[in-house]
Amino acid sequence: MTSVSKLTDHSGYWMRMVSNAVSQEFARKVSGEDVTVAEWTLMRALYDLEPTSPSVLAERMGMTKGAISKLGERLIAKGLVERAESQEDKRAHSLSLTKEGRAKIPVVASLADENDAEFFGVLTKEDHETLDRILKALAERRELKTTPVD
Repeated sequence: MTSVSKLTDHSGYWMRMVSNAVSQEFARKVSGEDVTVAEWTLMRALYDLEPTSPSVLAERMGMTKGAISKLGERLIAKGLVERAESQEDKRAHSLSLTKEGRAKIPVVASLADENDAEFFGVLTKEDHETLDRILKALAERRELKTTPVD
């Protein structure tokens, strides 16, 4: 009979278990601010880069221009992001946070900090630093660039 590994024999199983729990709780928290995790990631990128074209955002976040446009439209409808036409090229535009969107960044960032503290606060400082170092090394060595939005 062929030996079949258990689900729990795989690092990916444990990473997904923790990732799902962290992500689902964060999604619950940000929903109270009327944004999704995906919307938050775009808003946070704009906070540092605005005003920025959707193509630059797509490249920086490792997403498609279509995905950025869709998120942008949702945030424009919520009054958190605004679009401005380029003066040089009327077909081009940039996205930036509205005053309301900019004010929401520290609030949601605080929720992200709180979420991290709740989940990873059970680790020693050294274990948390080791975990971060290993995860960052994996992302770098596997050349992972797509911003996680789910």
